[in-house]
Amino acid sequence: MSDMRNEMRSKTQNETRWAWAEIDLDAIQHNIAQLRTVVAPAAVWAVVKADGYGHGAIDVARAAIAAGAEGLCVALVSEGIALRRAGIDGPILILSEQPPESASEIVEHRLTPTVYTRPFLDALVAAGPTSLPVHMKIDTGMQRVGAHPHAASALAASIAERAPAIRLAGVYSHLAVADDPEDEFTERQVKRFDGALASIIELVGAVPLVHLANSAGALAHPGTRRSMVRVGIAMYGISPGHGVDDLSTELRPALALRARVSYVKMARAGSRISYGRIYKFERDSNVATVPIGYADGVPRRLSTNGGEVLIGGRRRAIVGRVTMDQIMVDCGDDEVRIGDDVVLLGSQDGPDGVQTIRAEDWADQLDTIGYEIVCGISERVPRFSRRSIEG
Repeated sequence: MSDMRNEMRSKTQNETRWAWAEIDLDAIQHNIAQLRTVVAPAAVWAVVKADGYGHGAIDVARAAIAAGAEGLCVALVSEGIALRRAGIDGPILILSEQPPESASEIVEHRLTPTVYTRPFLDALVAAGPTSLPVHMKIDTGMQRVGAHPHAASALAASIAERAPAIRLAGVYSHLAVADDPEDEFTERQVKRFDGALASIIELVGAVPLVHLANSAGALAHPGTRRSMVRVGIAMYGISPGHGVDDLSTELRPALALRARVSYVKMARAGSRISYGRIYKFERDSNVATVPIGYADGVPRRLSTNGGEVLIGGRRRAIVGRVTMDQIMVDCGDDEVRIGDDVVLLGSQDGPDGVQTIRAEDWADQLDTIGYEIVCGISERVPRFSRRSIEG
């Protein structure tokens, strides 16, 4: 997407709605480059499920591949098909078994399925592929999905028996507590995985791709990097968890959530505002209404958990309950006008220097994780990709 096209798209979106998300593709490429340096010689595969964690899967996927990602990971067949229809031709791994009825689409669109049960193997073979690569997932302690370590070699044999329709191209597992480097459970998972992998290799030979590390594993656990790593949240410039914050300092957030002031009023001291009238003004205040709400992904609990936005380069409190389509912001004595820029997530220059609100800040206030914040930005918020000024 050219700079001119981005500019036109930005202009159109800002004219039709005064709330939008900006996706910095330079930040995506910067983060992929940083992660490739950290995990070398392991390959990097970019996780772009859930519409690229709310960033826009197609543009993110293209940026990640341009920066050296060797493959992509998704959660659903439909997500993989969307990437193929956008002209993306590299390997795309689906991270869990899918309904057997989807097998023909997996084959048709050259997606790489995850397998861990024989019925799904049979469904794939029935779809008539030739040498379809599959990745076996082993449950080493997450207890979500995957073959039991003791059953892994038998499943590998079942895959070999179904050649040439399918072939074992990868073996992997998923780490449950990699974001806490002090937790010994990660090492237990690694040992279980290595035991299962050894039994597979002894029975069917070497496996081309072996992977254990998610973003936190890639950053904090060198022994999990293997032949490739799956990077999700770190690619978007968000720390996988406070336990690895110190290893995430070189990452750059790729998403900014912005809006414009749509209305300004004076709220008198003693008056109350929004649903439930839970907030009382202690003094006369200029109040800005901003046309974005919980239907757009602004969590309602920010109303009572210290939520802030940036207007005029200063932090301003969200007052009263977040509503479905709008929030109200206390600007105190400062002058504010309709059309003024509002930053909900991102940075804004001000009288005291650049101020920043991160997805991690909202997550801390709401006792959740940065993943949920960015994934929760709804489809009705227009996205457009841009190149950063410093890039």
